Amino acid sequence: MRNAFSSLALFAAAVLAAPFSASAQDSAQQPVETISRPVVQPIDQSTRDQANSTAMHRSELAEMRAEIAAQRASLDKQIRALQSQQAQLDAMDARLASVLGEAPVRRASAAAQSPSRQPQQVALASSRQEAAAPPQGAVGVAPEDANRQPEIASLGRQGSAITKRGKLSGDVEWSYARADRNRALFRGVEVVESVLIGTFDINESRQDVFTQKVGLQYGLTDDIEVGVDVPFIARWDTSVLTPVAGPNENGETREIDNSANGFGVGDVELSVRKQLHAPRGFGPYIIGNLQVTVPTGTGPFEVTRNQFGEAQEASTGSGFWGVTSGVTAILPSDPGVLFGSLSYTKNFASNVDATIPPVRIERVDPGDAVSFSAGVGLALNPRLSLNFGYAHSWGFGTETTTRALAEDAEPVTQRSRDLQVGRFLFGTTYKIDRKTSVNFGIEAGLTDDATDLRAVLRIPFSL
Repeated sequence: MRNAFSSLALFAAAVLAAPFSASAQDSAQQPVETISRPVVQPIDQSTRDQANSTAMHRSELAEMRAEIAAQRASLDKQIRALQSQQAQLDAMDARLASVLGEAPVRRASAAAQSPSRQPQQVALASSRQEAAAPPQGAVGVAPEDANRQPEIASLGRQGSAITKRGKLSGDVEWSYARADRNRALFRGVEVVESVLIGTFDINESRQDVFTQKVGLQYGLTDDIEVGVDVPFIARWDTSVLTPVAGPNENGETREIDNSANGFGVGDVELSVRKQLHAPRGFGPYIIGNLQVTVPTGTGPFEVTRNQFGEAQEASTGSGFWGVTSGVTAILPSDPGVLFGSLSYTKNFASNVDATIPPVRIERVDPGDAVSFSAGVGLALNPRLSLNFGYAHSWGFGTETTTRALAEDAEPVTQRSRDLQVGRFLFGTTYKIDRKTSVNFGIEAGLTDDATDLRAVLRIPFSL
């Protein structure tokens, strides 16, 4: 029995140990299975570098595209800002032109620049436009009448531009002249210094002349102009002759007051002006002048007189025909202007046939005159200018043929002394707009024969 149980136990143990033994044997004979995963194949080094380089180029290209887009957006923004500023400037110019009555200023528009252009092209086009654009006289203001000669107030009509063909222009002028002379004439003998035996005659004369002149000019061609000036004269003359008795005379002195006033039309002036030269670049404007004085005013020998020959009224004209020819040169030299003129006046003789006791005046031949002027002008801005100059006239003596009122008296011809008239000129011009300006001038006498003071206000305009 005990042997049977032993055999049974051994058999059971063998049976239980058999699977483990087979499993161990199988493990020894078969490879161990692993978890399935992707297999990474080895990559060549050159292929890896190429891939890295391609990725870097793509990154740089992306950055460059982004930068170009940002620059283009910035450029477009600047162009839009410039266009906005250009529109504002155009609006301001239009308002200014409407107020001044001028043509609107034309500027290179920023809208002409395409936003798609590269910055270099935009800058190049802008520089070309600036080079091609005409120079401007002031910031934001286009030069007015760049080819038109500057006005010179001191020269009056001679210093203004020629009226264009088929156009009318005019001017209104007011002037005031003052002459004051005090002279002492001694007739007698000087014994010793400060001891005089004889008679003094003190001659005091004053003259105030107010003139209003209206002128009209018409352009026959672009460089020839004809005109007419009609003056209206108001004149006040005061002349006092006071004989003063000397030490050897005890009689009373007599004061002779020969004062007179005159009002009326003066001598009409007919004129022709021609522009002889207009510079294309540097050079002077040269204008020829021809003026005829028609004796439409009351002459000095036509006024009424009393029995003593004293005038009862003042003359408003010269009483003689005259022709003046001359030339004017104006040389612009920014910001200054040089000017000069030369003229000759021919006065024609006339048979007066007037009685002024104690003689009868038969014929008078007024002396001719040579005149010149020169000076410089300075432009303070495109509208305002000042000019200074000197003018001188040399009037030749007048020949007068008289005959005494006595019977069988022979005619006598006398010639007066020459006159030297020197004047200092000062003038200013202000341009209101393209059609109207204001000229103001002062003439100060520098010689004894010259008028002491003459002030002129002149307003030329275009119709």
